[in-house]
Amino acid sequence: QVQLVESGGGLVQAGGSLRLSCAASGRTVSGYSMGWFRQAPGNEREFVARLLWIGGPLYSDSVKGRFTISRDNAKNTVVLQMNNLKPEDTAVYYCAMGARGRTLVAEYDYWGQGTQVTVSP
Repeated sequence: QVQLVESGGGLVQAGGSLRLSCAASGRTVSGYSMGWFRQAPGNEREFVARLLWIGGPLYSDSVKGRFTISRDNAKNTVVLQMNNLKPEDTAVYYCAMGARGRTLVAEYDYWGQGTQVTVSP
């Protein structure tokens, strides 16, 4: 059984940083596409970043240059480092795992429960 558990969310002022972690069990993150999505109230879940088992990362235009996705194979964890946060980054952030996931929600098979990120002006 695959389980993804996010942590690291919280309240931060604009311009600050947060580091989200996604701990996986039941599958190894190195063999799958690992993605981060977010959902703000009243909005659909949207793509943030993705790391394939091979190749470079992919980011949405809204976070490119500010967020970094990485993988720690020894800990079976995926990390999203978020710098220069903006109020519009406020959302629940979800970790996802899929065989060939790219930018669409439907391309991922497993999801975490989400972690709240709130950025104050």
